[in-house]
Amino acid sequence: MNIMDFNVKKLAADAGTFLSRAVQFTEEKLGQAEKTELDAHLENLLGKAECTKLWTEKIMKQTEVLLQPNPNARIEEFVYEKLDRKAPSRMNNPELLGQYMIDAGNEFGPGTAYGNALIKCGETQKRIGTADRELIQTSAINFLTPLRNFIEGDYKTITKERKLLQNKRLDLDAAKTRLKKAKVAEARAASEQEVRITQSEFDRQAEITRLLLEGISSTHAHHLRCLNDFVEAQMTYYAQCYQYMLDLQKQLGSFPSTFLSNNNQSSSTPVQSVSAPSVLASAPASLPSVSNSIVTSGISELKSSSGSRKARVLYDYDAANSSELSLLADEVITVYSIPGMDSDWLMGERGNQKGKVPITYLELLN
Repeated sequence: MNIMDFNVKKLAADAGTFLSRAVQFTEEKLGQAEKTELDAHLENLLGKAECTKLWTEKIMKQTEVLLQPNPNARIEEFVYEKLDRKAPSRMNNPELLGQYMIDAGNEFGPGTAYGNALIKCGETQKRIGTADRELIQTSAINFLTPLRNFIEGDYKTITKERKLLQNKRLDLDAAKTRLKKAKVAEARAASEQEVRITQSEFDRQAEITRLLLEGISSTHAHHLRCLNDFVEAQMTYYAQCYQYMLDLQKQLGSFPSTFLSNNNQSSSTPVQSVSAPSVLASAPASLPSVSNSIVTSGISELKSSSGSRKARVLYDYDAANSSELSLLADEVITVYSIPGMDSDWLMGERGNQKGKVPITYLELLN
């Protein structure tokens, strides 16, 4: 027998098997043939696997939407992943907003109150953007990748073995049908032998499928650990964002309501500190407080005494007239109060220079 003859016979046998399965499947659907039912335990395992696959896909896709809301960016990342190429690095939304703010602040002038505030806001937004990148990277490695590996790996293997089990069952039931229809003793003997063989193959495949399906419990345990990693990554991200915004809030709370250096008009009315969101009222006591009571009490003590204190300058300040003193951020000056002075101002000294300075630009030192 040459190779061509062997291939022809194999194709004929495969075609006969396929036809037999198709006839058996059709007759079962029409109620004209009996069907071997799987045992209840195996059916439950199959249902658990299908349910796991369904919800894993939904959770995975929605997590991707959460981490990357832009659908075009998700498609681009998917294409680059399939091409096994690294996607080009681009600014995310917080980073882009931060850069716009910084550019605007430099354009308006970093020495102005508004320009300085924009720069500080921009720097905070860029830090949030960096934290966002870290969240996406950590979540992709520790959460999304294991879920995707299950869908594209383990579940595909389960599906393949389940399909083999279905074919073995059709072969078994087709053999049983032929046994029922056999009239001649010789034909019955051959059919009985065929039933024994197909029953053995079906039982073996059912055992293989069962062992794979019982691994779903281990999959759940693994995904639980991945879920904990995802929650921890989110917790780190939100804690970072909270701390960044808390620091920014404290800084912006010190800016006056009228930008003196922009309109060259003197004003002694400071803006009220930005109040913390009401949700923070229920935060744990261990979180940093946004209260300025310590600073306020320190200034009150200074105003009621005749002494002086050192103070660090929080922001650049351009004097509006000759009675005021221009300030540079982070420099240390001497401040004191004089009788009859406006409550929002102190006298500041830097070497031989002196003049009025707004208290909202200062941090008293011990």
